[in-house]
Amino acid sequence: MDEHEFLASRFEEHRPHLTSVAYRLLGSRTEADNAVQETWLRLARSGTDGVTNLGGWLTTVVARVALNMLRSRTTRHEQPLDVQVAEPAEQQGPEEEAVLADSVGLALLVVLDTLSPAERLAFVLHDMFGVPFDELGEILDRSPTAARQLASRARRRVQGAGPPAADDLTRRRTVVDAFLAASREGDFATLLSLLDPEVVLRADDAAVAASQAARTRGGPDLDSRVTGASAVANAFAGRAQAAQPALVDGAPAATWAPGGRPRGVFTFAITDGLITGIEIIADGDHIAELDVQLVER
Repeated sequence: MDEHEFLASRFEEHRPHLTSVAYRLLGSRTEADNAVQETWLRLARSGTDGVTNLGGWLTTVVARVALNMLRSRTTRHEQPLDVQVAEPAEQQGPEEEAVLADSVGLALLVVLDTLSPAERLAFVLHDMFGVPFDELGEILDRSPTAARQLASRARRRVQGAGPPAADDLTRRRTVVDAFLAASREGDFATLLSLLDPEVVLRADDAAVAASQAARTRGGPDLDSRVTGASAVANAFAGRAQAAQPALVDGAPAATWAPGGRPRGVFTFAITDGLITGIEIIADGDHIAELDVQLVER
């Protein structure tokens, strides 16, 4: 085995972890794969001379690549570095923080989209992957204290987007049902009334590919990311004809399930009665990881 093959073999050992980090940072499997590929190219160019912890080095590289990709998106407002953010009164240990990160479920990526790139990286790397604040500071070019503050601020925002209370499920179900009905009927005005002005629609690669195939038969096109109420309403007007009400990981959602087998899933993030995020999932492996329950009407 030559040096290049040996290096590739070692990289493949870390690929699942790197993909997991990149996906949570970027919220897109395609972008995550691109970030991981760029990480491999950087490793292939530089080699491992002077690298004592390859896994840590690769995590740092993929995080920096993802951070650059996040910053290249629409610029988000961040608080200046000299603004002091108070720490929560009760500090959470690593186990509690991990439970928090896992408990958000499908809404997590939508919430992460509301964070600044630095906040997102700090929360994901520290709370989900246990990266110390001194290492976070190096990645972000900030002090460990500033990195801790970023993670704390992000954590409080994520914590506020946890699973809905039981008495809120009915209201959310009503919003989802109204959205599906308006979509089927092509009722653009009603769709607009149910969407937050800054709503984000995200579709996985399988959903985008399926829409492109359907376009040849007169079906609507679909992009991987659509922002704004008008654009999202346009994307859904006349769509979801066969969607059925469902619970996905316990939250009101919808699914396309011919023969009772989910082949597509629509999940919704709802705040103050308005839809702030929609995710369309058609990847079979991803759907298999979800708890999808059809709701009888």
